[in-house]
Amino acid sequence: MFIEKLGEFGLIKRFKERLNNDSSVVRDSGDDCAVLRLDRKMYQLFTCDMLVEGVDFTSRDNPYFIGRKALAVSISDIAACGGIPRYAVVSLGLPRNLTVNKVDKIAGGIFDLAAKYRINIVGGDISKASRIVIDVSMLGVVEKTRLCLRSKARRGDIIFVSGALGGSLHGKHLTFEPRIKESRFLVEHFKINSMIDISDGLAQDLWHILEESGVSAVLYESLIPINKEASGINSALYNGEDFELLFTVSRAEAKKISAAKRYRFFPIGEVVSGGFGLSMVDRNNRERKIIPGGYRHF
Repeated sequence: MFIEKLGEFGLIKRFKERLNNDSSVVRDSGDDCAVLRLDRKMYQLFTCDMLVEGVDFTSRDNPYFIGRKALAVSISDIAACGGIPRYAVVSLGLPRNLTVNKVDKIAGGIFDLAAKYRINIVGGDISKASRIVIDVSMLGVVEKTRLCLRSKARRGDIIFVSGALGGSLHGKHLTFEPRIKESRFLVEHFKINSMIDISDGLAQDLWHILEESGVSAVLYESLIPINKEASGINSALYNGEDFELLFTVSRAEAKKISAAKRYRFFPIGEVVSGGFGLSMVDRNNRERKIIPGGYRHF
């Protein structure tokens, strides 16, 4: 059997079954970050992301924004857990015929974003490769009382997103702003039951929350904010690379969030009981099942 048939998530599940971690690991594979014991008040967050030319960006893309995205996706993972990014190591796979000027621009995107979020770049590795590969591993911290996972969504929760969805491959996937400030505002002022960042698409990433929490959800098409670059609702559901926060809170907390003026968050649905599944009520008030699809590497 080839991995194309097994699929990305099937391969992850195959590896996950072999994990045998000790008690220092609070949460391993299955969330945006691994969660590790640190001290009495804080957890350590640990994440990694690999960007590959031809998969996550093209040779025609601006190299500055390629580098920026490489760091931004890991910052977004930290944000999804309610944390603060602190340290990163960056490894580069580079073709021998790549110009030094292009590498300098990639590095510029990495270092500028690191400076903006006060992230220390503390090392990495460089190797020859047939195409550009950028691998970032990042450490962050989060207060134990503010940690957000995918597995705590509850019946009656309201589902929110932090911004418009769809059409990100027209440019936003390279220039998006990681939602660290929004995430910290949420965890510092409200009780967030579950959270994830939207990398693979609304349908796929919401499904991760539902599966981990053992619940179902209903989305309302008329409430989903759609990017002007998106082709329609299916783009918002399945395209991915939005890197907006997707989170659930109780109805009481939802009212407080909607009343807050510092950031705008969009209620798009609600969590319901009964196994796990996903449906959407369209603009004609008809409900249909949503397939948990989105971007997959295989």
